[in-house]
Amino acid sequence: MSVPVASVEPTTVRPPVSEGLGEGVSESAGEALRPHAEHAFAAELAALAAQDDRPRPARWRLSPWAVATYLLGGTLPDGTVITPKYVGPRRIVEVAVTTLATDRALLLLGVPGTAKTWVSEHLAAAVSGDSTLLVQGTAGTPEEAIRYGWNYAQLLAHGPSRDALVPSPVMRAMAEGMTARVEELTRIPADVQDTLITILSEKVLPIAELGQEVQAVRGFNLIATANDRDRGVNELSSALRRRFNTVVLPLPESADAEVDIVSRRVDQIGRSLDLPAAPEGMDEIRRVVTVFRELRNGVTADGRTKLKSPSGTLSTAEAISVVTGGLALAAHFGDGVLRASDVAAGILGAVVRDPAADRVIWQEYLEAVVRERDGWKDFYRACREVSA
Repeated sequence: MSVPVASVEPTTVRPPVSEGLGEGVSESAGEALRPHAEHAFAAELAALAAQDDRPRPARWRLSPWAVATYLLGGTLPDGTVITPKYVGPRRIVEVAVTTLATDRALLLLGVPGTAKTWVSEHLAAAVSGDSTLLVQGTAGTPEEAIRYGWNYAQLLAHGPSRDALVPSPVMRAMAEGMTARVEELTRIPADVQDTLITILSEKVLPIAELGQEVQAVRGFNLIATANDRDRGVNELSSALRRRFNTVVLPLPESADAEVDIVSRRVDQIGRSLDLPAAPEGMDEIRRVVTVFRELRNGVTADGRTKLKSPSGTLSTAEAISVVTGGLALAAHFGDGVLRASDVAAGILGAVVRDPAADRVIWQEYLEAVVRERDGWKDFYRACREVSA
């Protein structure tokens, strides 16, 4: 017995995306520390929708072309500038968007800090206008988070019924033809992961207690993210992996690309925190990125000196965090300009995760590379001071 779509009701009311509020931000997002993508970039999404005359899959807010433009950035015919949300190979985004237009789910795979969650959120916002149908994967994620739960007061009073059922984000997405998101899929226990097999293969979610089922309507799809470093934690079964089209998000190819990513994100975060503009500290941003890339790759930028790599990932996301923290120091305890002394402690914390082995690696890097590099004397002194 199939459950009519109308019978599956969300447990929360999702506010509509506001338009015409300026700066691409909705009223409800005005006080939010981190607005959802559909609110933070509402103006861009509205502009794309207004000028998007290409075919759209069922229940999509934008065409696949417009979704890709939203993520990669561009200028519309009326002069509206769409800011890039992802800086990377265009084909990767096109494959991800095309996957969502089919009946196969999308798995975004990569090392920590490659913007998997960021891309997932913006894809859902552009496709469905709602990025909040989210299951956050952890070691304690229960089966109910993916399937459905029960209102136990109703269950005890009246027994199993539609009124007692609490739909999961995935169930709501199936019923409404929306995009659901599952973050950190490989951190979810294997038996809970396999709950997705029937959903992704048969497009149906059985409700055994009621002898009913929820069938996915057109427009439904699912985006999952997984971490390369988590292999062997709760590795996906071959049966589940076959239900996904896997897209690997790489680390930035060049230092310039990574500097661009860090500066853009720091600027966005900084504006929400009333911090100084990132361009005033571009020299320090480039230094942070250089240090992270060299230690991550195990060789200096000129290829002349081999280096030992520390145990941490030293991802782009960590570089963003270091620079953001440095800007906060500059704003509250300095002159508002990002300097070497503002980022030194953050770099130390990111590099030295293992107090014994990583500290030796960091000291060797400071003495063999940073100390001898032209124009880096202030950076060397600041790092020596916090490392003492």
